[in-house]
Amino acid sequence: MNSNTFRMPAAVLLATGAVALLTAPPASATGGGGAGAGSEGKAGAVVLRTGLDVGLLNKTVHIPLKATLNEVSAPAAAAEKTALTVTLDGVEGGAPVSVLRADVATSKATADKTRAVAEANLAKARVHVPGLPALSLIEVEKVTSKAVCEAGKQPVASANVLGTVTALGKRTTLSAGGPTKVEVPGVGLVSLELSGTQTTSTTAAAAALRLKVSVNPLKLNVAEVEGELVLAEAHCESPTGPAPTPPAKPDVKPQTGTGTGPGVTTTNANLAETGGGSLTPYVAGGALILLGIGAGALVVSRRGRAS
Repeated sequence: MNSNTFRMPAAVLLATGAVALLTAPPASATGGGGAGAGSEGKAGAVVLRTGLDVGLLNKTVHIPLKATLNEVSAPAAAAEKTALTVTLDGVEGGAPVSVLRADVATSKATADKTRAVAEANLAKARVHVPGLPALSLIEVEKVTSKAVCEAGKQPVASANVLGTVTALGKRTTLSAGGPTKVEVPGVGLVSLELSGTQTTSTTAAAAALRLKVSVNPLKLNVAEVEGELVLAEAHCESPTGPAPTPPAKPDVKPQTGTGTGPGVTTTNANLAETGGGSLTPYVAGGALILLGIGAGALVVSRRGRAS
């Protein structure tokens, strides 16, 4: 099986007071383009995430154990490693600690300008913590999570735990109503939270199984292990569409009104009237009379000259 092996020197941890994530969180995708362009969505998934504090028996020191398995992020990524091994100075004689072994451990993330999708799957998985090499912290048959964010739609998140779950050697029935606690005398306590999902108008997140751990192995130089583990985690953010194009300005031409009354504007322009009006008959009649008078005067004038 594939494996990831990390070594964390205790001296370095004590000097810094903390340990960085063994796998740096990858950058999320963002769309390019100028003004008005839409951006791509964002998506990410991880099969296992640990945030544990390991206390050593022969020293009053604590070693942080922070690790991830198959952490991916969009625009397009996938991982299928099925084992995670870490080495902690002062723990188990410096031998590698197998944190996770699984038959299937996959994570995928894709994103573009229309949708962003992330999913994580884990099958036949066994999680161990330092100090408990023979006893699994938890064993699961199958856990899955998925987050889908589409542009213009409500994001969706889902998480499932299928088959049996065993914590600290005890077969456990998980409840959707709240955390399930498993306690083993002389070993410790594990609190399991089932299928957590959360959505907003633009984001979605899911974690199939979340464990809070507090164990006291008192073996292999480990006094206590406390912290949290997450199995099958997925999250996404919806793409943003392009900015709407402003409507074109209407081609408005000035209009001349010819009526009167409410809402009607009459424009008085120095334009020649070409149609008939109410005074047209009188003007025409007057012109005919003047024409007749002129014609009569002309006839009288001609007769006077002839005589």
